Amino acid sequence: MQLPDMPLHDPFVVADDRTRTYYLYTSNDPTVSGVDGVGTMVYRGHDLRDWTRPVVVFLTAEQNGIWAADGGWAPEVHQYGDRYYLFTTLHDQDKPLPVPPADQWGTPFQIANHMRGTITAVSDSLLGPFTVVDPSRPTPPANLMTLDGTLHVDESGQPWMVYAHEWLQTIDGTMEAIRLAPDLSGTIGDPVFLFKASDAPWLGEQIPGGVPHQLAPYITDGPQLYRTPDGSLLMLWSTYEKNVAGEDGSISGGYVQTYAVSKSGAVEGPWQQRRPLVREDSGHGMLFHTFDGHLMMILHRPFENARGKLYEMEFHGDELRVLRRRADLDGGG
Repeated sequence: MQLPDMPLHDPFVVADDRTRTYYLYTSNDPTVSGVDGVGTMVYRGHDLRDWTRPVVVFLTAEQNGIWAADGGWAPEVHQYGDRYYLFTTLHDQDKPLPVPPADQWGTPFQIANHMRGTITAVSDSLLGPFTVVDPSRPTPPANLMTLDGTLHVDESGQPWMVYAHEWLQTIDGTMEAIRLAPDLSGTIGDPVFLFKASDAPWLGEQIPGGVPHQLAPYITDGPQLYRTPDGSLLMLWSTYEKNVAGEDGSISGGYVQTYAVSKSGAVEGPWQQRRPLVREDSGHGMLFHTFDGHLMMILHRPFENARGKLYEMEFHGDELRVLRRRADLDGGG
């Protein structure tokens, strides 16, 4: 299989040096994997061009007593110690959460939101099977509507989950972090606020003065942490760029891949927002190194019926730049 033929939303790559194999994780698609159910599947390859048919490594139906069985979004796998940890986002529409006040933005605003959050599962193998650590709840606080949790281990060795707090509950979506127990079995303390989507100053550049911004909620999505060569901490994240689409002043916008930098090197920040890296309805990217040492970013495009797209990247200090699009590997488009 090759990338143009592979359904691939929220792609995540593990480059396994021991076997010189790339593991490419995404939500289970039964039409490709041949296995029904909500969960995670993984493609494997050695050159980023040709991939095996995927195998399923996690299914919610196999987790006894799990709090939710829908979703399976944004799976990613991290080695931590001598084991592998899967993070993926689940939700249950039958478990409602409080909605924000109707007058928070001065206008009626009612959105029915529900339990959503990232679970942690563990395995001894990159091929699973992965078993959920705590089937009774998501890893972030259960009263928050969250998604896309990722692992960050700070310079002191403290593990964190960094996640997006849904705009459906906050209107202006946020990035937050919470400390994890040393064995990733639970959380420690309260969430730490990192930044809100509207902190990106370029988001409203195409919206003229006087247009009510509450018509276009600010969305946070897909955090991924990476240590830069100069010791800063970089966070890839995605959102929707806004522009006025209609004569009635209606607002629309495309999915974009952007990033922020914590020059202190700490996950707590402060975070400085940078310009988008890729537009064209693209996003939820992550960085990895190829076996020959190139820094690569993989993301998906378009948002619907997504396929994986590859870019060679480089750093200039704490600035991340696109060197070139690898259409030779991802088939163009």
